[in-house]
Amino acid sequence: MLHDENIAHDSPMFSKDWLNHLKESWNRKDGLAEQLRAAHFDSVVAFGLLDEDAPRAFLVIRNGEVREVATRCEDDPDWDLRADRQQWERWLNDPPGLFALGMAFTTRSLQFRRGNYPAMIKDPLMAESFKKSFVLMAEAHRRSRRH
Repeated sequence: MLHDENIAHDSPMFSKDWLNHLKESWNRKDGLAEQLRAAHFDSVVAFGLLDEDAPRAFLVIRNGEVREVATRCEDDPDWDLRADRQQWERWLNDPPGLFALGMAFTTRSLQFRRGNYPAMIKDPLMAESFKKSFVLMAEAHRRSRRH
């Protein structure tokens, strides 16, 4: 079950506004929904900081489309991606490519608390979608900073 918290953040990163912009970008025609629909992707995806127990942001994805977003979730996510604040800020200002994401995974600056990165990255459709998700996260970040 998803919930929202009114947590004061010093950045729009992981905020409800950021999540709503990400949902809009993800679901539009040139977003990720169509691509992930072909892969029958259904998951709860979480994002957060390495030094925190709980993720800060959640996407409920059904048939490739983001259906819900929230800042809290009682259920365990299928995917839980973590990095430190500075790394997220770098990625949100300059989205990484697949090589940079692979290096981040190898050096553990990107950690998957849940989810199978090696299996995902071997599937070309999923790997491309993963890379594109960072582009959309950066776009959502720019849009949420304007508000």
